[in-house]
Amino acid sequence: MARFDRYVLAQLLVMFGFFALILVAVFWINRAVVLFDRLIGDGQSALVFAEFTALGLPSLIFTVLPIASFGAAVYVTNRLSNESELLVMQATGSGPLALARPFVVFAAIVVVMASALSHYLQPLAKAQLSLREAEISRNITARLLTEGTFLHPTRGVTFYTREIGGDGVLRDVFLSDRRTPGEGVIYSASEAYLVQNDGESTLIMVNGLAQRLDVQAKNLATARFRDLSFDISNLMRRGDPGEAVLDYMTTPALILTPPSGDRAEALHSRLARPLFAGVAALVGFSALLIGGFSRFGVWREVIWAFGLLLVLDGMRGALQASLRSDPSHWPLAYLPAGLGMILTALMLRHAAVPFWLHRLRRRPA
Repeated sequence: MARFDRYVLAQLLVMFGFFALILVAVFWINRAVVLFDRLIGDGQSALVFAEFTALGLPSLIFTVLPIASFGAAVYVTNRLSNESELLVMQATGSGPLALARPFVVFAAIVVVMASALSHYLQPLAKAQLSLREAEISRNITARLLTEGTFLHPTRGVTFYTREIGGDGVLRDVFLSDRRTPGEGVIYSASEAYLVQNDGESTLIMVNGLAQRLDVQAKNLATARFRDLSFDISNLMRRGDPGEAVLDYMTTPALILTPPSGDRAEALHSRLARPLFAGVAALVGFSALLIGGFSRFGVWREVIWAFGLLLVLDGMRGALQASLRSDPSHWPLAYLPAGLGMILTALMLRHAAVPFWLHRLRRRPA
C-alpha cells in the first residue's frame, strides 16, 4: 500500500472511531434512561443495569456502523479536497480508482467488523440478555418483595408494601391495576402472602378493600374482603432461556437449523447488512468525488448521498417480507448493497471520464 493510501486510511479509521463513539453515546443515553427507569424502578441494582447496558452494546454498535462509516468517508474526502490534497494526487496522474483504494480497504475493514458483530457477538449478547430477563422476571423477591418502595412490575401496575416480616408476611399492601383502558382497580390490605404453586404465583391479601373506577361511567365501586387472591403470574415476563430462537443463534448454528422463511431471512440479513455498512463509505466518497468545486461547499452532494443511503436501507426493510414468505427470493437481501456498488462504480466512472454517458449516446451506430 502506498504512503498516501496509508495516510488516508489512518484518517478514515480515526474519524470512524470518533463518529462511532459519538453515535453510540447518543443512542446509549436515550436507551439507558428508559432502561434505568425500568430496572431501578423494579428494585434491581446498579450492577444489573450495567450488565443489561453492556449486553445491548453489540446491537447498538451494529446499528450505527453504516452511519459512522459514511460520516468518516465524507469528512475525510471533504478535508482532502479543501486542503487540495486530492487535487495534487490527480495532477500526478492518480485517477478515481487509485484514489478509491484506501476507501475500499476501509470498507473491507468495516465489513469485517460488522460481520463479527452480526454473526457472533450480537446473537450471543441477545441470548444472554434474554436469559437474564427470564431470570429476573421469575425472581419474585427481586420484583415485588422490596419494602417501602413503589414498584412497577409491568406497565399499568404499581405495587407497594410497607414492611416484610421475618415470617414472610407483607404488611400494609397497596396494588394498583390500570392495564384495562378506561378502568382502574386498587387493592389495599393490612396483610398479604405470596404463594407459589407449579410455577404460578398468587398474592393472597387479607382484610382489605377493593376499589374499581369506571372512567367513562364515572362510577366508583368499593368492596371489603376478608381474603382475596390475585394472580400475579401474568405480571412476569415469560420466556424460556433455552428456547432456540433464531435471533439468539450464531450464524454457524443458524445454518444447521431446518430451512424456513424466517431462517432464510435471518441468515441472509446477517450476510447482507455488513456489506451495506461498507458500501455506505464508498457511496459517500464517490458522491463527493464527482461534486467538483462549489462556493456553497459539498452539502448538496452530502445530502444527496445520504438520501440515497436512506432509499437503499428502506428497500432492505421492504424486501424482508418477501424473503420471509418465500426463501427462494434470497437474492433480494443483497439488492441494496448491490445497487450501492453499482452506483459507486458509475460515479467513479463519471469522475474519471466526465459526460461519458452523453458521449456514449452520441456514438454512431
